Amino acid sequence: MHPPLTLHRHPLCADIIEEFQKCHTDHPLGKFLGQCTELKVKLDRCFRQEKAIKRKANFEQSKKLKERLQAYRKEAAEMQS
Repeated sequence: MHPPLTLHRHPLCADIIEEFQKCHTDHPLGKFLGQCTELKVKLDRCFRQEKAIKRKANFEQSKKLKERLQAYRKEAAEMQS
């Protein structure tokens, strides 16, 4: 199972998504018999790579937020003293 194949949500995989959808359109019965399996595997790999990139960006963003929060807490503690 894959996420919804919307191009705006998966810009890195747009080419593969279009190929995959075209394969399903061109082979309405063949899609059930493995006609589009190679494209499905490529799509899964692309989604994994895309997710890894997003995960790394989210981690960096959370690290910056955590640093800002620690600085704020330190500053607040110094003001109370």
